[in-house]
Amino acid sequence: MGVSRGATDPNRLFTAAFIALGLAELAYFVAQGVLIQVTPLFAKNELGADPLGVGIAVGAFSVTALILRPWSGRESDRRGRRPLLVIGAVVATLAILGHIPTGELWVLVVLRLALGVGEALFFVAGFAMLADLAPPGRAGEALSFNSLALYLGIALGPVLGEWLLDGWGYGVAWGAAALLSALAAGISVGLPLTGRAAAGTDEPFVLIHRGALWPSIGLFTGVAAMAGFLTFVPIYGRDDLGMAASGPVLLVFGLVVVGCRVLFAKLPDRVPPFRLVAAALVAVAVGLAISGLERSVGGLFVGAAVMAAGVAFLTPAVFAAIVDRIGPGERGSAFGTVTVFIDLAFGGGPVLMGLIVDAADVPVAFIAASVLPLAGALGALTVMLRRRAPATT
Repeated sequence: MGVSRGATDPNRLFTAAFIALGLAELAYFVAQGVLIQVTPLFAKNELGADPLGVGIAVGAFSVTALILRPWSGRESDRRGRRPLLVIGAVVATLAILGHIPTGELWVLVVLRLALGVGEALFFVAGFAMLADLAPPGRAGEALSFNSLALYLGIALGPVLGEWLLDGWGYGVAWGAAALLSALAAGISVGLPLTGRAAAGTDEPFVLIHRGALWPSIGLFTGVAAMAGFLTFVPIYGRDDLGMAASGPVLLVFGLVVVGCRVLFAKLPDRVPPFRLVAAALVAVAVGLAISGLERSVGGLFVGAAVMAAGVAFLTPAVFAAIVDRIGPGERGSAFGTVTVFIDLAFGGGPVLMGLIVDAADVPVAFIAASVLPLAGALGALTVMLRRRAPATT
């Protein structure tokens, strides 16, 4: 029997379905957090990958995810969100289990490609279901609370992964991540079937939804910077700064995001979205620059915290901007576009930073990468000013 949507009170945010969706995503993203910590170390130390190889291995999942996002969004509009959530989590579970016997870099890359399939299905459907469940005018607040699952995953997953790795090795770490992903699939089975009734089956397929394009580009610049940072923190912390464990840096990052989203959950629905996007991207850029300029453990922690403050408001602002402009029958396609740009960011950010690290070092890569969110902030301000400009006659 599925979880009730709590439709008797359309203004209620914390329904049983909203909470169940958050728990499914929490299990899934803690599993992904384990992979964030363990995968770069596995590629470098066990498979002998150089910095570029690490970046390629970490970002490989984005290739398949990128290809499948638009189709996944379209299918979630046609068939509902729940089936894609379940199938995506199951595919991720199987791909993670495949890591256990892996002994070659190319096999790891193939498995990361398989993870991209699961990511495309689960992530798009989760975004679209959240939009379905959010009360009118509270989309930004809904994402602020729902996204705690993602950033608790980033905060807790790496710490769990490092603890499992240090105590029992890679096999146990992979097994725990697979178990969490399977739990996400099990919870998703009980979610309501939203989206299907609102979608028109004769809507044309679109690769890029125009209404979501500019918000997605802004999101891309911030996420690419963040993805590169998260990829090279474990290596930089251990190898360059001599930290016994780099997981606490990612813990601080995740907790700052969580704290900001809880304390300021209503802000994305009250501030013009592109203004908030621009401010958030500036904070991401400043955090990266601090991490690169102050070559110390303290600088890394401060930079991670400042970047996290920007990340905290970036996605809710983008989410609110899209939900306000796009109807229920197109949300899957719109968030398919959003997640295409997220995939490009998670795939391209580590590769770009890996190239810079290969030519220089990690701090230089952090500084250079800070230019990307600054460009995104300028773009967001430009869009905002153009929309305010009066029409000419």
